[in-house]
Amino acid sequence: MKIYLVGGAVRDQLLGLPIKERDWVVVGATPNDMLKLGYKQVGKEFPVFLHPQTSEEYALARMERKVKPGYQGFTFDTSPEVTLEDDLRRRDLTINAMAETPEGELIDPYHGKEDLENKILRHVSPAFAEDPVRILRIGRFLARYAHLGFQLAPETVALMQKMVAVGEVDALVAERVWKELERALGERNPEQFFIVLDQCHALTILFPHLAIDSLNMKALMAATQLTSDTVVRFAALLHTLPKEEIVALCNRYRVPNAYRELAMLTALYHEKALQGKKLTAEELLRLFNALDIFRREARFKHFLQACEAIALSQNTKWDSSWLMSTATAAKSIDIHQLISEGLENQALAEKIKKKRLEKIQAWLSLHA
Repeated sequence: MKIYLVGGAVRDQLLGLPIKERDWVVVGATPNDMLKLGYKQVGKEFPVFLHPQTSEEYALARMERKVKPGYQGFTFDTSPEVTLEDDLRRRDLTINAMAETPEGELIDPYHGKEDLENKILRHVSPAFAEDPVRILRIGRFLARYAHLGFQLAPETVALMQKMVAVGEVDALVAERVWKELERALGERNPEQFFIVLDQCHALTILFPHLAIDSLNMKALMAATQLTSDTVVRFAALLHTLPKEEIVALCNRYRVPNAYRELAMLTALYHEKALQGKKLTAEELLRLFNALDIFRREARFKHFLQACEAIALSQNTKWDSSWLMSTATAAKSIDIHQLISEGLENQALAEKIKKKRLEKIQAWLSLHA
């Protein structure tokens, strides 16, 4: 039995980047061998084991064979006869198909180190075309490494175009698309994810309402300068879309509620927010109620960040602190005092509205 460090840890170590997690491949072992050593088996499709002390993942070396469309259409061979080279050959990119021995020796049968030095993202073998998720992964990797000068190999772009042409992208399931999109949104250049999809003609299939040269993409790039929060970046990305299209996209990919809610509020109310200084006290209070700032302060702050990104993408000067201060004034009334006065139900609601309007008007008069 031999154990090798593989994949991202080897790649990032060569790039001089911090290693986020370590994955290991075990050659010449069976599941029983691993269990006897105290490893805990996880994973349904093929045997993966957690180290008894470190909880790092150790996978038996495996080969894959495509038996039906989609990324789930594979059978696996994890017998002890599978070699390290066999295992590395099934990986997506050459820069992810390197291994390291316990002594620190690099094993690089597919020239990943050379591609790393030349800043090329290149597929390992024609087997790349068997898994449509890899198109999304390539987009995510370029979103991560574009700032270092990485580019796609032309033959890899051509292969992905063929994959799209034969309908492989149609087999992608919602959860995988969202997972890769969410991770890409957290990278340094998330717009590159969509550029890759556009290059291989998958953008119009997966995200038909988004275009590379759109205001949406400019807002995403602006949001990336302001925050690493993926919820805010997603909201900026969708800010020009009609409500129906946001609902359709979020339903299609089962987008979590936090993303869905902020994207919808940003699309509906960013224009009002950007024109905040021109609104009356009544209009400001309606905006605050629509945004539910009195109960969802954290979400309101995210909304303001998304609006900042939109303003930046439009070269518009806009200071979110003005709207935040106005909102703070509206929130400064003492509701418990009103309740102690015996007010309830409709009478209480009307009194709260009146007091909030007074607070906003007083603030506006001081900051006209």
